[in-house]
Amino acid sequence: MKTFECSCGQLLFFENTSCVACGAKLGFLPDVFNVAPLEADPEGGFRSQIPEHGGRRYRLCKNYEVENACNWMVPVEKEAEYCDSCALTEVIPNIAMAENRRHWVVLETAKRRLVYTLLKLRLPVADKEADPEGGLAFEFKADSRLDPEQTDPVLTGHAQGTITINLGEADDVFRETMRQAMHEPYRTLLGHFRHEIGHYYWDRLILKTAWLNPFRQMFGDDTKDYAEALKTHYETGAPANWPDRFISAYASSHAWEDWAESWAHYLHLYDTLETAREFGFIGKRVKLKETRPEASNTSGVFDEMMDAWLDLTIALNSLNRSLGKPDAYPFILAVPVVNKLRFVHQVVNAAPTNAPPPEPVAKSTGAPGLAPMPG
Repeated sequence: MKTFECSCGQLLFFENTSCVACGAKLGFLPDVFNVAPLEADPEGGFRSQIPEHGGRRYRLCKNYEVENACNWMVPVEKEAEYCDSCALTEVIPNIAMAENRRHWVVLETAKRRLVYTLLKLRLPVADKEADPEGGLAFEFKADSRLDPEQTDPVLTGHAQGTITINLGEADDVFRETMRQAMHEPYRTLLGHFRHEIGHYYWDRLILKTAWLNPFRQMFGDDTKDYAEALKTHYETGAPANWPDRFISAYASSHAWEDWAESWAHYLHLYDTLETAREFGFIGKRVKLKETRPEASNTSGVFDEMMDAWLDLTIALNSLNRSLGKPDAYPFILAVPVVNKLRFVHQVVNAAPTNAPPPEPVAKSTGAPGLAPMPG
């Protein structure tokens, strides 16, 4: 994630709606990937106060204007009430219930961070109205624990372009309880979004493409009975040697889950490295601000990413241990796992897109980066 700055010089965060220093109203401008201070325009709507934005005009996303649950803007030339992120949501819970509303806002906040990353990676993102066959939709549903009127169980998952998220995942206590019950070292709301979107992009980028056979060589047989594989996983658990080949125990259950877990991890890596680069963090061997994972699909660029990731995660874990807290990054990346991440990197960079081509970058030095990563 980038860092942003108000015209007064104050550091801004992705979720901010007002500047704590000067009080300016803020909005995220998806066409220029910037959080900017806004000024009311005499012709209606708002303009960015940043001169480099060329006086573009915007209006507030309806969820910003009415619900105060968003901070994204909509260019005035677009005939849309909702921003590019909120437009993807087709079902929301009963937000007349205060707790449901709080959880819904948390879900939308996490989804905007996901959509930001997808757009930065120039991946195809469209709602089902724009693309009925291949479009994306989200459904946020409460089960009986949060809404007594709901009797059906709500399972987080993906089916035919629709991602369903159980509203309870936005509750810290519920999510931590599930993390411990499932014996997971790491469980976050953003992680759920990144995992489920991985299933969506498997359908878009792998199935019925030239990537399918290389995928099967790397991840295994996707035609294996999925329901039976999950049943076996939950009954018997992961194989004892799963860390030698998989990013998580759950990834060992089926090729689709191995892909989704690897995809999610790649997004973790990409977004965190961008944040580290924006703050000017420097590793022992690689200057993170010079690592541009979005710029190329060459092996050298991926190796630079992994080398930087090794430095950064060791630093993160060391800082946490100094504070007496568990490791921020509780993973060890074995060579087969790194190769799966490399595969995801290649697929992402070869994805069809209507966005302009990336800027040229200097030739990579091709740092190695295949060694297992200590957590």
